[in-house]
Amino acid sequence: MRQLLWLLVWASSGALATINAYDFDNPEQEQQFRQLITELRCPKCQNQNISDSNAGLAKDIKDRAYRLIQEGRSNDQITQYMVDRYGDFITYRPPLKPSTWFLWFGPFVVTMLAVLVLLALKLRNRPRPPAPVPAEQQHKVEQLLRELDESDHKH
Repeated sequence: MRQLLWLLVWASSGALATINAYDFDNPEQEQQFRQLITELRCPKCQNQNISDSNAGLAKDIKDRAYRLIQEGRSNDQITQYMVDRYGDFITYRPPLKPSTWFLWFGPFVVTMLAVLVLLALKLRNRPRPPAPVPAEQQHKVEQLLRELDESDHKH
C-alpha cells in the first residue's frame, strides 16, 4: 500500500513541478496559467496539451505564456498570440473557417465513409435469390423424386 502511495505522489509531481517552476504575483495569474497550459495543444505532440508535454517546444510555449501573463495579457490575447505564431491547431477549439473544416468535420466524414463502405460490403455479400429453374428441368426433378419415393416404399 505504501508503494502505491509513493507511486501516486511521484506521478503527480510532474504536474505540480510545471506550475511551481514559475513565480506568480497573485493566485489569479497562477489560475490563468493553469487554464492556458491545459487549453493549448503541443504542436509537436499532436493531441497532448502543453501541461502534459515534456517536449522542448511545449516548455517554450509555457515560458512565453508565463511572460505574457506577467505583462498583464488576457487569455484571449495570449491564445491569439499563440494562434498567430503556431496556427489554429494549437487550440483544442479552433475557429470554424475553411482552413479548419477538416478539424471540425473530418471525424464525421471519416465515420460516414466507414459506414458507407461497411454497408456496401454487406449489401454486396447478401445472398441472392435462387435462379428460376426452367419448367422442363423442374418436371424432370419431380419425376426423379417420385421414382425415389416409390423405390423407398418398395424396400
